[in-house]
Amino acid sequence: MLRSGQPLTGPNRKRCREDELLLGTILDEGEQGFVIDTRSAQAAKQARMTGGGTEPKSSYPQWRRLHRPLERGRLLQESFTKLVEACNDASVSMDRWLSRLESCRWLSHVKAALSTACLAAQCMDREEASVLVHGAEGTDTTLLVTALAQVILDPSCRTLLGFQGLLQREWIEAGHPFHLRCARSAYSHARPKQEAPLFLLFLDCVWQLSRQFPFSLEFDERLLLTLFDNAYASAYGTFLCNNEKER
Repeated sequence: MLRSGQPLTGPNRKRCREDELLLGTILDEGEQGFVIDTRSAQAAKQARMTGGGTEPKSSYPQWRRLHRPLERGRLLQESFTKLVEACNDASVSMDRWLSRLESCRWLSHVKAALSTACLAAQCMDREEASVLVHGAEGTDTTLLVTALAQVILDPSCRTLLGFQGLLQREWIEAGHPFHLRCARSAYSHARPKQEAPLFLLFLDCVWQLSRQFPFSLEFDERLLLTLFDNAYASAYGTFLCNNEKER
């Protein structure tokens, strides 16, 4: 499994021979790989106008592109805020609370993330194919999918030490911008444009897996809650700043 940012084809559909050669060397003759794009086809098309884009089929004939759009911006943050508001409202009835839970769409985001990660895992496990995952910059939904896919496929990532290594490799060293995404909590009245609880979504997905397969993980929700707390307010430097250079 590989991860990257979007190809910078732009409106003129520029080619990158180095990228084509790199992906070409991964597959043997007759093999097929999958590119899982975490943007919608329309969003990927629009990205060409600002210098981004997708892999042209003519330049990557052995790679099949699959679009699985995952929300990473304002809508995800608003969903999280509504979830927190619903959980803190002790006056509502159970039916009303379930209605608010559904309307905030947080569980829809959880489902979409897990479904995309399962797709990546199935491509590797059942099809025995190489998988490239990317969205736009490759530091948000890309990391969400690759990290979850490894938790699903690799038993070592479900151990305490393996999970710590996964977080270090797939979130911290890969450059997830924690300072921008976790600048304020859901209780804040300020709504920075780049705020988005992608890391929390990952932790929730792992918790969902732990509920479905309670004997498959070496840790429990106490670790996940501790990680969530430290992502927003920590006495340690693990989740500070936006990348390794800044830290």
